[in-house]
Amino acid sequence: MIRFKVKELLAEKEFQEARVITLAEVAKETGIHRATLSKIANERGYNTGTDNVDRLCAYFDCGVQELLQRVPE
Repeated sequence: MIRFKVKELLAEKEFQEARVITLAEVAKETGIHRATLSKIANERGYNTGTDNVDRLCAYFDCGVQELLQRVPE
């Protein structure tokens, strides 16, 4: 199963920028619907397209390996 580490990256970005960042703000900046972001962040094994992965990597300025983690089922 693939695990998205959006919550961890969001917490790190909030710490670095010393402010609260909402999923609505991430949605506006990335063009990913807020409901989709919520599913990516909260649903185990959520499946999304590579375009969303690319947008999140660009937003968090990270590589795919920092956003995704393979977890044995």
